[in-house]
Formats: sequence, structure tokens, C-alpha cells
Amino acid sequence: MTKVLQALIAALFLLCAVARAASVECIVPSKPGGAMDLTCKLAQKGLLGLREAPKPPPSDMRITYLPGGIGAVAWHSLVSQRRRAEPNTLVVFSGGSLLNLAQGKFGKASANDVRWVAALGTDYGMIAVRADSPYKTLADLLAALKRNPQKVLIGVSGTIGSQDWLKMAMVFKTAGLDPKVLRFVALEGGGEAFTAMHADYVQVVSGDASEATLYAADGNTRVLAVLSEKRLPGVLANVPTAREQGVDVVWPVIRGLWMGPQVPDAVYRQWVSAFDRVLADPKFAQTRAAAGLYPFALTGDALKAYVTKAVDDYGRHAAELGLVR
Repeated sequence: MTKVLQALIAALFLLCAVARAASVECIVPSKPGGAMDLTCKLAQKGLLGLREAPKPPPSDMRITYLPGGIGAVAWHSLVSQRRRAEPNTLVVFSGGSLLNLAQGKFGKASANDVRWVAALGTDYGMIAVRADSPYKTLADLLAALKRNPQKVLIGVSGTIGSQDWLKMAMVFKTAGLDPKVLRFVALEGGGEAFTAMHADYVQVVSGDASEATLYAADGNTRVLAVLSEKRLPGVLANVPTAREQGVDVVWPVIRGLWMGPQVPDAVYRQWVSAFDRVLADPKFAQTRAAAGLYPFALTGDALKAYVTKAVDDYGRHAAELGLVR
């Protein structure tokens, strides 16, 4: 190999590395197909709607899937020394992420370890079965679980103490039953949970309304209840709340983005400003609604204050249930 050719190859590798470093990356801390995935895509659409978006353009946004530990792998990847200052890398979080953080599932981590960028909207918990399931209502499911809980497998994103686990446990407890007898199957993300249900590996999914919106339209999924104050618009408009069915459980789920702790302040503020404009755009409100999310807008310092309080509150509740490590 000639020196000229070697130089050309080296230059090519350098250009590829620079291009990769310049592109915007949105990390989904779960497998494809769930609400975490949807959040990255929602951010991309919102940024594309801006006349002046951060550079490089969000059309160049790469969506990367980094499952593991229900968010722990993605957290440690960006908080590690190697990636702490990446200026164009966004990571999705949800209320479940904050719950896991509060329970010590991310190790010795705190809300101050990263830079909170924007909350794009809120979601709500829901309970779903296959369209051909014998359970037509929430009451049918609860009656079956009371008769023989060993026959009904419940798919959840995460293990004991995850928000999907807690949602179902709270529904069961509020209905006057003992959640300790339930059989849960721990899965990695909402997409995997619905896949497992449609394969009849599990019979029930405890998940989120935005995930259900993706699957209910295909006719293969029946949503038994949404865990919201009132019925939700859109695809799930005919689904009754748990409250309507005599089970007083409401579970909102915030969805948003954070960045590494050493991202330069000027760059961080640029991203915060960009999402301020996204959240103020009426077109984004329509996009968010189409994605099955509902209004909830916080950015920068205000979001950090909200997250800090939420983690503290989750920590107290988890401690009461003996779930904190």
C-alpha cells in the first residue's frame, strides 16, 4: 500500500469520525417500539419544525437503542468520563427513570448528575390484553386474578419496584387484593412487553397509554383501563378510566430529555432554548397529541427543580414499601 493511499484512508476515517461526532444522537434506553422510542421521534419532529434549530440539523438525528437495567446502562454511558461532555447527545427519560433513580437502581446516582433539558409531555398508565382475551373489562381481569393469579402472567417493563409493577400492584391493592400473589414477567421496554403479549407469552401488559395508542389501532389489542383522571382523547377515547370502574388509581408519566453533566453551558442553554420554542409551537401540540402524549412543558432549571422533587417524593414512597436499596 502506497503512502498516498494510506494517507487517503486515514483522511477518510477522520472525516467519518468528525461527521459522527457532529451528528445529533438521541439515545433510547430501551428496545425499539415503546414510549421511550416514541419520545426521541417526537423530539426530532419538534426540532424539524423550528426555523432556527440547533446545529447540526435535527434531520441528521440518529436514534440509538441502549437497553439494559431499565435505563441504567444509558445513564452510566453518558455520566462516564468518556461521554460526559458530548454536546449533541440527548437521552430520553420518563417518570419510571426517576423512580428507578430514587430506588438506587442507577447505583450511587442523583438527579444532579446530569443536565435536564426538556419535558415534552405527559403520559398515563394503562392495562391492556389481547383483542381475543376472555377479559373484556378491568373487573373481568381482577376477578380472574383473584380466582387464580398463577394462571395470568403480567408483562411489565422492569422488575419489582418499576413503575409498571407499581401501577399494577396499586390497582390490585386498591381493589382489595394482595399484590404479592401476582405473577410478573420483567421485560425491557413497552415494545417488548406488547410483543410478548401478542405471542401469548404474557396475558396482560401494565404499561403506558402512548404505547397502547401504537398498538390499539391495529385491532389486536384491547385496553381495559387508563390510569388518568378522565378519559383520554384520540385512539383511546372509548377506554374507561380505572376510576370509572371502581378502582381509584391515577398514574401520570412525564417524558423528556437530558444531557451529560459536562456539556458546555452555552450549548446546554442552546438546546433548552430550542425546546422552549418547540413547546410553544401550536404544531408541536398537534404532533404530541398524535403521539398519545398530553401537555406538560418544563425546560432547564424549572425541569431540574421538578425532577429533584419528584425523585425525593418517589424515594419516600419507595422507602415505605421497602424498595430502596
